[in-house]
Amino acid sequence: MATTLSAAKTIAGVRIATSFFFLLFGEYKLAGPGFAHGGFQGYLHEYITTSALSYYRPVLSGLILPHAVFFAYLVGVIEMFVGVCLLLGLWVRLSSTVGIFFLLNLTLAAWWDVGHGAPLWRYFGARLDTLPLLLLLVIFYAADAGKVWGLDGRRE
Repeated sequence: MATTLSAAKTIAGVRIATSFFFLLFGEYKLAGPGFAHGGFQGYLHEYITTSALSYYRPVLSGLILPHAVFFAYLVGVIEMFVGVCLLLGLWVRLSSTVGIFFLLNLTLAAWWDVGHGAPLWRYFGARLDTLPLLLLLVIFYAADAGKVWGLDGRRE
């Protein structure tokens, strides 16, 4: 029993620490116009021309790029939502699911960053900004991490 509680507290602590990454990422995107009015479009053009998986490029060019300002703000809102939920331990499973899909989309868009034909380990190495966060969100979902030191535990 003590080991289970210790593990749950450790996961809750990591959940809270992880929330700060999402809060910082979201704040940067929402606080000023630079990301939504230029920065995001630059990322999209790079993803479309060089790094996105071939079957994902039409999604980026046909759906996201024509509405880039909207989606840029949406990215910031998603990151803030995930960050606030993780920090408060509120709707952790929902926010983890949203975050997982968000990070999967980012991974699909940036997969070929290292170039075609590189060793397999380089593709995963280049995704160290998304894959660890994605795996943490899977853990938070599976552990129902909002129940310890979070508002999800008070809602029962």
